[in-house]
Formats: sequence, C-alpha cells, structure tokens
Amino acid sequence: MIRILLFLILWSSGMLLAQNKNNLVMDGKGKPMLLGKTEISDISTDNFKWFQSNYNQYLLNDKVIVKMKDSLKNYKIKVFYGTWCGDSKRELPKLYKVIDQAGFDMNQLEMIAVDRKPEAYKQSPNGEERGLNIHRVPTFIFYKDEKEVSRIVEFPKQDFERDMLKIVNEEKYVSNYRIVEYLNSLFKEHGSEKLRENMAQLAASFAEFTMGSRELNTYGYKLLRSNQIKEAMFVFELNIKMYPYKANVYDSLGEAYYTLNKFEKALENYDKVLKLNPNNKNALAMIEKIKKKFN
Repeated sequence: MIRILLFLILWSSGMLLAQNKNNLVMDGKGKPMLLGKTEISDISTDNFKWFQSNYNQYLLNDKVIVKMKDSLKNYKIKVFYGTWCGDSKRELPKLYKVIDQAGFDMNQLEMIAVDRKPEAYKQSPNGEERGLNIHRVPTFIFYKDEKEVSRIVEFPKQDFERDMLKIVNEEKYVSNYRIVEYLNSLFKEHGSEKLRENMAQLAASFAEFTMGSRELNTYGYKLLRSNQIKEAMFVFELNIKMYPYKANVYDSLGEAYYTLNKFEKALENYDKVLKLNPNNKNALAMIEKIKKKFN
C-alpha cells in the first residue's frame, strides 16, 4: 500500500513538472515551435536565430528607459507569443531588450508560447490564455498589485519605450484593436444574445474605430477555435454589417457554418463571396467540397 501511494505521489509530481515545462515540437511546416511556459534560454538557441538577430538590431531610446526604470520595478509582465508568428519574431526581442536595459527583474516576466494549429488556435497546452482575450500575438500584459493595468497588443503605438513609459506613469494608454477589447467586455457583461438586439447600432459605432475587417475577423476565428460558438457567429455577422463589400467577411462566416456542419448556410455565404470576387479560389474549392458531400 505504501509503495502504491509513493508511486502515485511521484507520478503526479512528474505530471505536474511535465505540465509546467515547455514543449519543443515541429509545426505543420516541419519547423521547430515552442509551446507553453518558456524562458529566454529556450528561445536563445539555433532553432530561433531570429531572436538574437532582432534583439541586436533594435536601437534603444536610452533617455526614455531611464525615465521609466524605477517605476517598471512595480510591474509584472505576461507575454503570449508564437515562435511561428512574424509579429512575435519582430516585437518580442524588442520588448526583451528594453526591459533588459532597464534592469527589470526577469522573475517578474512570464512567457507563454501558443499554438498555430486550427484546433488549438493561439492556445497553450495548459490554457494559460483562458479568460485573457488573447486574440492576437504577441500580447504583452502589464500587471500591478496582481491586477492587469494595460496591455500592448501585437505592436506598440509608438515604440516600446514610450508606450511603456505611459503605462508605468499611469497615463491614458489605448492599445491596438480596442474594439475587440471593448466587445469582449460587452460579451462578459451582457452575453451575445442580448447584444444581437443592438447589432446594427454596434456596427455603426464600431466602424469608425476598427483597424479594418481583419480586426474582428481574427477575433471571430479565435472564438470559433475556442468553442465559443455564439460569440464567434455574432462577431462574423457584425463584421459583415460593418464591411458588406468585403469578400473575406462572407468567406469567414461560410467557414464557420461549414465547421458547424450547416452546409446550406455555408453555401449561401460562399456564393456571396463569388458575387464580390468571382475568381476566389477558396470559395470555389469550398463550394465543390460541400457539393461532393451530397453526391
């Protein structure tokens, strides 16, 4: 009995260690990819030469770093990124060089590498991203007293030094893709069904502030891959109201319906894609794929 208990304790401890350790895997293109909690030492290898190269190339604004150095000590930073993601490759080394130069305590930095596969889109193996609305990577979240105070999404508005100076000085800072952040808060407060009653008004008010149809499109896919179906469908439909002349918004809704096995609805949207773009290869291929299901 004692041996069995000892085995279970050791086994569970090993499982916990395995869960907290990063995974080095190969992506769909046969390239190395990190997943889960990581350290800089995991990225500073020959597998990810882009990190050191982009770190070396980034020119720092030393005067701004001096101004934020002391205040930055009161913060923790959580980073979600993808070793497969071009924006992460470009921006993560910059952020790290800034905090390195500022003498930031790296024990206050947490880095989580997320997946690119459709079934685990921008997710980590242990789900550290859950509830944090990680719709684009990289996302840099700043915490003070264990509460999120701000985030830099995908890339800074000016540069990391000046963006971070605003954050640590507690000045007003609005990150990129603010409509996604606002819509996420509305989902939490009201739910998608309630918001449907005001979709037209939301579309009219949001259109002025979005960064184009791709902003909500990416968010919709993130929700869909996370099995938040009602929210995903709402986002895709809202995007159509905002950008009815864009073929890609109908293509995305068509894919969502296809994923849900609602093939007639999928066909309706792929037909709309072809009305706007008669030579759209994806729509033509998907229509053919759906028709084969009924032959």
